[in-house]
Amino acid sequence: MTTPPVRLLVHGATGRMGQALLRLCREAPVGCEVVAAVARTVGTRVVDGVPHFTSAELAGVPAFDVAIDFSLPEGFEAVLALCQSRGAALVSGTTGLSDGQKAQLDATAAAIPLVWASNFSLGVAVLHDLVERAARVLPDWDCDIVEAHHTRKLDAPSGTALTLGASAQAGGATPHYASLRAGDIVGEHLVQFAAAGERIELIHRATNRDIFARGALHAAVRLHGRAPGRYRVADLL
Repeated sequence: MTTPPVRLLVHGATGRMGQALLRLCREAPVGCEVVAAVARTVGTRVVDGVPHFTSAELAGVPAFDVAIDFSLPEGFEAVLALCQSRGAALVSGTTGLSDGQKAQLDATAAAIPLVWASNFSLGVAVLHDLVERAARVLPDWDCDIVEAHHTRKLDAPSGTALTLGASAQAGGATPHYASLRAGDIVGEHLVQFAAAGERIELIHRATNRDIFARGALHAAVRLHGRAPGRYRVADLL
């Protein structure tokens, strides 16, 4: 018996990540299909068989199993509320959320399964685990996190660097940060543990932005059907 595909709502469909999600689902389906795409403004109503809706029309989208949200903080609460009212899961990579919005995430996790992450790379999910384990067994070593991105990225340290720092802190380390902005670097993160005479370097390099969209699709398929709760990408590997 064939398992039906997971029905996806892509929220933030005209952004870089939204476009990558639509393209990857069209080119190489991985157990899911996009049933609706939502953006602040819409030109063509149907693109490659996918109906497009404006943000103001969000309540009228067809039934879906999981929403993948890469939008802006001002649109986040609406898709979170929609998922709760529909009993659907949520995968979100929207950054810049307020403390109140983060609290809403935690509260809504009592009703639906959801995952929020600053980085959906599966490799970075593994790196988080390695960093925490290293920090736990090397409590007296210096911990430094160096991140590099393209010149158009304004925030520094990156959200991924900060969440890697949180993993280091969970293991007992005190991380320090350094940021580089150069050329068209997609994303590089180095976590270094150093002591007298030796050091350990844990590195992740992204060379293609599609890895983030693939990770979000992977998370959506794995999240569908789970019990309510707040999950990490590592929980869905």
